[in-house]
Amino acid sequence: MNKIVYISFLFFSLLFLQVFLLNNVMFLGYINPYLYVAFVIFYPLKKERFLFLFLSFLLGLSIDFFSDSGGINAFSLLFVAYIRLFFIRVIFKKTEQDYLLFNLQQEPFGKVFNYVIILIVIHHFILFSLANFSTQNFSIVLANTLYSSTFTSVLFFLGASIIRKKNK
Repeated sequence: MNKIVYISFLFFSLLFLQVFLLNNVMFLGYINPYLYVAFVIFYPLKKERFLFLFLSFLLGLSIDFFSDSGGINAFSLLFVAYIRLFFIRVIFKKTEQDYLLFNLQQEPFGKVFNYVIILIVIHHFILFSLANFSTQNFSIVLANTLYSSTFTSVLFFLGASIIRKKNK
């Protein structure tokens, strides 16, 4: 698939999935999956980061627009997009020369699992910290981060396994 088509499909499908379906899911009253973070995980690695950071910001801002959340999704997704390369270097031991050949599906599951969980937890912690914006609610922030990260991770790995089985 052409990279522009792939990125456009990924962007709009995650936007519509989050806005029209997942924002309406409230498991046990306060656990909400934020699957749009998968955009950062699946976006191809390139040396040119400006477009990637811009699209990440635009996706978060679009979700903020539909959710009336004042920019917290845009900031949290942009932050995770910015630090993604650090975790690719640390977890997968990749350098700039490896970026063009990097494929998440060809990496060991344990490393992919750690990478995905770390990015999701960081995203959710920033999101809920900005949503509560108080040190008095720190236990609520941690609980929401833990539960929503778990729910998002389960949905991510289920969706990734379904997509992987379709491609085989």
